[in-house]
Amino acid sequence: MLKTRIITATILMAVLLPILFLLPPFYLGAFFLVALVAASWEWSRMIAPEAKKAAWLYAVFCLTIILFLLGMQAISWQFSLLIIAVLFWFFVAPFILAKGMNLSFQKLKSFYGILGLIVLPATWFALVFLRELGLVFLLSSMALVWIADIGAYFVGKAFGKHKLAVQISPGKSIEGAVGGLALCYLYTFLCVVYLPLGDTLFGAWAIRFGWVPMFLMVTVLVAFSVFGDLFESQFKRLAGVKDSSHLLPGHGGVLDRVDALIPTMPIAALLAGLI
Repeated sequence: MLKTRIITATILMAVLLPILFLLPPFYLGAFFLVALVAASWEWSRMIAPEAKKAAWLYAVFCLTIILFLLGMQAISWQFSLLIIAVLFWFFVAPFILAKGMNLSFQKLKSFYGILGLIVLPATWFALVFLRELGLVFLLSSMALVWIADIGAYFVGKAFGKHKLAVQISPGKSIEGAVGGLALCYLYTFLCVVYLPLGDTLFGAWAIRFGWVPMFLMVTVLVAFSVFGDLFESQFKRLAGVKDSSHLLPGHGGVLDRVDALIPTMPIAALLAGLI
């Protein structure tokens, strides 16, 4: 399994690194588009595993929404999509997570179907917007999610005793989440101190609003990265699957790799829009 994970990761990096550093931003947008369309296919397969043709249609519909909003060049529509996605993560997702596994998946299938057509396109527009602000701006924002996950894993392994969401994800602990947050505080402090202030969301917020609001913003982003991870875990458990798909051998599916980014990137994009 480890060998397969390493091979898959190596291939992905061999594709992604030239796109990031050698090619114009258009190609990175196309890469994200492929990833989000694949994630939408997985999303539909989890809702209705037996409806294979419907999954392809769902992916095409998701792609159509993105291309339509892109072609219309209606910034207000794209912004509205981000707002709707963020409102869901702030005001609806916490109540769904609070229910744990005490939900009727059959009754929620239509809800999940509509939801995917909102949060997945919103994630793509958020990623593209952050890239327009600069490659470092995008990568530093995404890195916050990865660092939170890494910190939570190692701190949870070493000190985790109190379960964060035992029904949804038994392996996650409160200690791990706090450890991930602490590591993110250190990471964002270093970003502000050692990178040009306008090159990262954290530096821009620190210079505009001050250190305390910046750390509060980081707390919110890290919290919702955890929400995204838990939400997908709950989704998979309700659907009765271990991984969202097997598109990435050794890693599961695309959704398994981007779940924490789905709520965090739209929030980061809106926060960047404030400055």
